[in-house]
Amino acid sequence: MVAIIILAAGQGTRMVSDLPKILHPLGGKAMIHHVMDTALALQAAEPNGQTVVVISPTLDEQAVKGDRSVITAVQSKPLGTGDAVKAGLNALKETPKTVLVLCGDTPLLEVDSLARVIEQHLEYPTPCITVVGMRPENPSHYGRIVTDASGKIDRIIEYRDASDEEHSISLCNSGVIVANGPLLEHLISKLTPQNEAGEYYLTDIVTLARKEGVDSWVVELPAETLQGINTRVDLSVAENALQCRWRHRFMKQGVTLTDPSSVFFCYDTQIGRDVTIGPNVTFGPGVKIGDRVRILPNCHIEKSVLGNEVTVGPFAHLREGVELGNQVSIGNFVELKSTRMGSNAKAKHLTYLGNATIGENVNIGAGTITCNHNGFVKSPTTIGHNAYVGSNSCLVAPVSIGAGAIVAAGSVVSEDVPEDALAIARERQENKPGWATTFRSRYK
Repeated sequence: MVAIIILAAGQGTRMVSDLPKILHPLGGKAMIHHVMDTALALQAAEPNGQTVVVISPTLDEQAVKGDRSVITAVQSKPLGTGDAVKAGLNALKETPKTVLVLCGDTPLLEVDSLARVIEQHLEYPTPCITVVGMRPENPSHYGRIVTDASGKIDRIIEYRDASDEEHSISLCNSGVIVANGPLLEHLISKLTPQNEAGEYYLTDIVTLARKEGVDSWVVELPAETLQGINTRVDLSVAENALQCRWRHRFMKQGVTLTDPSSVFFCYDTQIGRDVTIGPNVTFGPGVKIGDRVRILPNCHIEKSVLGNEVTVGPFAHLREGVELGNQVSIGNFVELKSTRMGSNAKAKHLTYLGNATIGENVNIGAGTITCNHNGFVKSPTTIGHNAYVGSNSCLVAPVSIGAGAIVAAGSVVSEDVPEDALAIARERQENKPGWATTFRSRYK
C-alpha cells in the first residue's frame, strides 16, 4: 500500500495575498488541487491507498478538499516539514508499506514521473529512502543534496545552512521523498529542532538513516516539473509552463494553433479533431468543442459546448450555459449567455443573446438584443426554427417568436409572434418633402 502525504500548511506570505497560497489558481484550478488530482490518479490502481493533505488551522478544510476523497490533517503549529509529515502519518489508519511525500505548491508534477520514482524506490534494497533531485538553471534558495563517492546521499543541506562551496552544488532537493512507512515513522520520531523557531526538518531523516546504516538514493526529474511556487512571479512561470504543456498536447491531438503562445487553455478544456484556433483566444472552465470548429481571433469562451463545424468570432464572448449545435455561426462582437442555438443558426454581428432558446436555421440580424433582465429576474426568449430576426431588434422577454416568423428590422418585440407571421413593432415613418432644404437655409 502506498500512502501519499501532501504538505500544504505553509503560510505563503511571499504571495502578499489574502488568499492562501495553495488556493491560487493555475490554469483555472487551485494549485493544491493540481497536486491532489495527480496524487489521486497515481493511486487509482492502489485498492487501499490513502492521500493525506496537511493544512494549517487557518485554512478552510472544505476549500482545500473540494469534492476529492482525501484525508485532511491539521498541523497545529508551524514547526517545519518534519512535524507536518508526523501530522500526516498520525492521520493514516495504519502504517503503510510505502509513503510518498509531496509539496502542495509544486503543481506541475506528472503521474508518470512519480510512478517511475516509486518503481525505482521499490527496486532499491529495503528499507531505504529515495529523494527526488533536480538541477534547475537558477538554484535560488533550494537545499542541496550531497552525495558520497558511491552515489548515495550523505546529507541534504538547507540553503540557509549551506557553505559557499555547498551552494555551488547543482543537485537540488525538490521536496519529494519516498520512504518505507515503518522506517519513516521511526526516523520522524527521532527528529530534533534545528533552528531558533524550533522547526523539524524532514530532510534530516537522511542523516539519521545513514547513522543507522540505512541508505538514501537520488532519482532526478526535470526541474521544470518540480518548480515550487512562493511568489507571484513563480506563479506566472508555472502558468506559462502548464500552458505550453497543454498547447503541445492539443497540437499533437490534431488541433491547429496559428499563434500558440497567445492561446490559453483551462485544466478541463476538451477539443475535437481538425479544430483551428486563432490568436488571442482564452478558454475558461467547462469548455467542450466538437470537430472541425474554427475559433477566430480574440475570443473568450467558458462553460460552453460547441458542436461540429461551428465558427466563432472574431471578438466573440461565450459565457456560461451556451450550447451551439452543428454548423452554428457566431460572428464579431457577439455575446451569448445561457443560450442554446440549433444547427445552422447564425448571429453574425453586434448581438447579445441571453437566456434564449433558438431553433435551427434561424438568422439573427446585426444589433439584436434579448432584453432578458428587468432589474429583478431574468426571463427566457424562444425563437422557433427557420425564423428571421431583422437588424437592430429588441426582444423583450419573456417572449416567443414562432417558427418561420419574421421580425422586421428595428422592432421592439414585447408580445409573442405567431408562426410564419411578420412582426413590425416600430413607429410609422413620415416623410416631409422639402423639409431638409428649409432646415439648411435657416442656418445659412
